[in-house]
Amino acid sequence: QVQLVESGGGLVQAGGSLRLSCAASGLTFSNYAMGWFRQAPGKERLFVASLSWTGSTIYADSVNGRFTISRDNAKITVRLQMNSLKPEDTAVYYCAARRGGFSTEQVQYNYWGQGTQVTVSS
Repeated sequence: QVQLVESGGGLVQAGGSLRLSCAASGLTFSNYAMGWFRQAPGKERLFVASLSWTGSTIYADSVNGRFTISRDNAKITVRLQMNSLKPEDTAVYYCAARRGGFSTEQVQYNYWGQGTQVTVSS
């Protein structure tokens, strides 16, 4: 049974940083690209970042240069380092796994975590 468990969310002031982690289990990590998505209150869930097994990355324009996605293959974990946070980054952040290469499309992801709340105060 595949499980993705996010952690690291919380409340931070604008300009601050947070690091999210997603621990994966029940899958062959090397077969999967990992992604982060977010959903703000009353809005649809949107792509944030994705990372292939080989280390290729892609970011949403809104976070490019501020967020960094990385993976620790030994710990079967993917992280999202978020710097220079803005109030508009406030959302529930979801980790997802996709068999194959990275993707910006939610429908292409096979497994999802439950999400972790990030709140950025102004």
